[in-house]
Amino acid sequence: MADLEIRPALADDVLAIVAMLADDPLGAQRESPDDLSPYVAALERLSADPNQRLVVAVRDGRVVGTLQLTIIPGLSRRGATRSIIEAVRIHADERGSGLGTQLIEWAIDESRGLGCQLVQLTSDASRTDAHRFYERLGFTASHVGFKLPL
Repeated sequence: MADLEIRPALADDVLAIVAMLADDPLGAQRESPDDLSPYVAALERLSADPNQRLVVAVRDGRVVGTLQLTIIPGLSRRGATRSIIEAVRIHADERGSGLGTQLIEWAIDESRGLGCQLVQLTSDASRTDAHRFYERLGFTASHVGFKLPL
C-alpha cells in the first residue's frame, strides 16, 4: 500500500468526501451532495481549528477514504488529552483492502504524537460490521452514547 497518501483534505476533495459520507443507508438520509456549500464552509472552519484534522486517503490521484480526528484537552483522567475519531468512510471500491485499518492506525499514531492518552470513537448502533472492525483494532465498547439533535 505504498501508493497511498494520507493528507489534509482540500476544497477540491469535498465532493468525493460527501459522496463517501452519503454512500450508505444512514448517510443517504442526512447528506446532500447536491449542495456542497455547507460542506465547504465546514471544511474552512475545520482547517482553521488547530485541534481538528480532516484527512483524505488518496490512491492514484483519487480520494478513497476519509476521517476526522479531533483533539480535546481536558481535566479528567489527570488532565489527559484525548482524541475522537469521526466520520470514517472508505470508498466502496476499497472496502476490505486494509485501507480502513491504515486510516485508523494513522489516527492512533497522530494522537500519540500529539500527546493524547486516549483515543475514542462512536459508531451508530446499526453498524455491526464497523463494531467488529474497531474491536479487532483493540477498541472496546465501554460506554453508552446519547445524542440530542438541535
